[in-house]
Amino acid sequence: MKILVGYKGVNVGKDLLEIAGLHANAFGAQVLVVTSMRGGANVEQSIVQTAEENLRQTQLFFDDKKISCETHLLVRGMEPGEDIVRFAQEQAVDEIIIGVKSRSKVGKLIFGSTAQAVILQAHCPVVTVK
Repeated sequence: MKILVGYKGVNVGKDLLEIAGLHANAFGAQVLVVTSMRGGANVEQSIVQTAEENLRQTQLFFDDKKISCETHLLVRGMEPGEDIVRFAQEQAVDEIIIGVKSRSKVGKLIFGSTAQAVILQAHCPVVTVK
């Protein structure tokens, strides 16, 4: 089994990792931690370096728990939601775990463009964490 975690390293990031760890242990799964960036010439190097460092920290988190983990920084020119869904299909992922932000009443109707795209387009179950 493979579990994909859509990870930005902010807000609910630690909660995402904890839940992924619980699921990985329960199902004997491998965890794929993915950060997706649209990319392009306008991306500041410091943003890329921060994303890479966040992924290194997640690798250490799962290594400490002796859970099989791969990290991936995706810069493929797609919107993050579309990129995560496509990567999940390419990797034959069985579950996706993503974070959702608390928003206004109107915002609650739409979880956010990335989360909404993943929830609506994913080929597998999606677990959301707030």
